[in-house]
Amino acid sequence: MRRMPYRKPFLKWPGGKFRLLARILPELSGGGRYVEAFAGSAAVYLNTSAPEALVNDANADLIALYDCLQAEGEDFIRYASTFFCAENNTEGAFHALRERFNAAVEPRERAALFLYLNKHAYNGLIRYNAGGQYNVPFGTYAAPRFPLEAMRAFRQRTREGGTTFVCRDFREVLAGAGAGDVVYCDPPYVPLSATANFTSYAGAVFGKQDQEDLARLARAAHGRGATVVLSNHDTPLARDLYADARLLSFDVRRTISCNGRARRRVPELLAVYC
Repeated sequence: MRRMPYRKPFLKWPGGKFRLLARILPELSGGGRYVEAFAGSAAVYLNTSAPEALVNDANADLIALYDCLQAEGEDFIRYASTFFCAENNTEGAFHALRERFNAAVEPRERAALFLYLNKHAYNGLIRYNAGGQYNVPFGTYAAPRFPLEAMRAFRQRTREGGTTFVCRDFREVLAGAGAGDVVYCDPPYVPLSATANFTSYAGAVFGKQDQEDLARLARAAHGRGATVVLSNHDTPLARDLYADARLLSFDVRRTISCNGRARRRVPELLAVYC
């Protein structure tokens, strides 16, 4: 039987897992509630079928966007689409809308502008300065497309069961996972080298202690009866953190660089507790 095509996320997201779904999804089969601790573009969640899901991310703007789309559906889609026009695809308009986003407090407006920025900013990056202001520069794309069908598919997934979007610390989410849950974690990765820095995540550095806490909580959730799957770079540190898990290693092509020739293959690790 021919496999149905995967649902594509409607957001750009560095480190998104759409290209790795064939590797990840088989490890997430079975169980009851699906739990995702670091949602990002939610590519994995979109392609699961659990009737109940808890989807978390530490980025409040991201979760607010998902909430608006889930709650309002076509009304929100139509509103968000109004920001996608030729007049707004200039550096001047981008800077004005970026300022409007940083000043916005109304959830619907801020969510629609977050989507606009995601599609028009450089490389789809999500970055905030020390004051919490989004500060990614203009991306200079010919004509960013409004992701109409992908947004409809996302909302349809939220209507296939009970999906709850939350903005919490990953520790709280993992602490609540237990028997029958299937948990996927795609945290900021361990650095590939000893001289590289730990990754910024939702405005804060996700450091070695965070990596150790995640590994400890993953083991604890598994001990309570959950299946837990985690992605990371395949490094000595990651292998040490997940030494008691079933480890799967493969190479992936990183797509964050704007220079296609500079995009290199790096070792990826899946740690599976089942």
